[in-house]
Amino acid sequence: MKTMIARIAAVALTAAVAFTGAAQASKLEEIRDRGTVRIGVSLGGEPIGFRDDKNNPVGYDVDVATQLAAKLGVPVEFTDVSGDARISMLVSGQLDIVVANTSATLERAKTVNFSIPYNRAGLRVIVQKDAGIASLKDLAGKKVVVGRGTTGESFLKKAVPDAELVYTDNFSPDGVLLLQQKRADAAIEDSSLLDYLATKNDNLVTLPGLFSNDPIGIAVAKGDPEFVRWLDMFVSDYIQSGAYEANYKKWWGEKANPPTLNPLW
Repeated sequence: MKTMIARIAAVALTAAVAFTGAAQASKLEEIRDRGTVRIGVSLGGEPIGFRDDKNNPVGYDVDVATQLAAKLGVPVEFTDVSGDARISMLVSGQLDIVVANTSATLERAKTVNFSIPYNRAGLRVIVQKDAGIASLKDLAGKKVVVGRGTTGESFLKKAVPDAELVYTDNFSPDGVLLLQQKRADAAIEDSSLLDYLATKNDNLVTLPGLFSNDPIGIAVAKGDPEFVRWLDMFVSDYIQSGAYEANYKKWWGEKANPPTLNPLW
């Protein structure tokens, strides 16, 4: 009987150790063991993310992701993602991290985890100068470009249900082209994208005011709170070291005023 009890105890101990080891396996260890980090970035609009004349990913988010990979000590593999794909590819395990201008909303937080904000943006509307649009209510009956699965789509459906939504999966070049060719009267997107676009096109003007104030976070799959804690520390260092201000002014100009961000560490 004692021998049997000892064997059962040994089996239980072995199982407990195995379970503990599995539970302690972390995304950090997985990334380091693999030797690369798979990061989703959205290359749908300047200056957040786009491709240069050599087809290389560049932009504000790309710089953040590159710095993150450097802190992890591994090369980065970029995947262009947008809309709903940002979340689904995380959940399915195809990506380790998403740095893709993703608003950290309560609804999305049911599915993935977010770091503290590494940027902030608000919804803004950009319109054709000659479209006769002076306020949000004037969008009724107008063709408005929206990103599929974005906070802009959700907002506009509630705020102006009579607007004619023109969907795009990539605001740049698709949405920008629709505006440039006057196949759309307006667009709703993050202010960070539209403020930049308005400076590049004399026929477009942004409406005054923001329609949200969204924290932009780094997204990861649920199940590894220690990895989220590490990302919070990374973002805190990004802010406090001066890298945030330098990166923001690199892409929006030296006269730009970066939104205030609060480090956690």
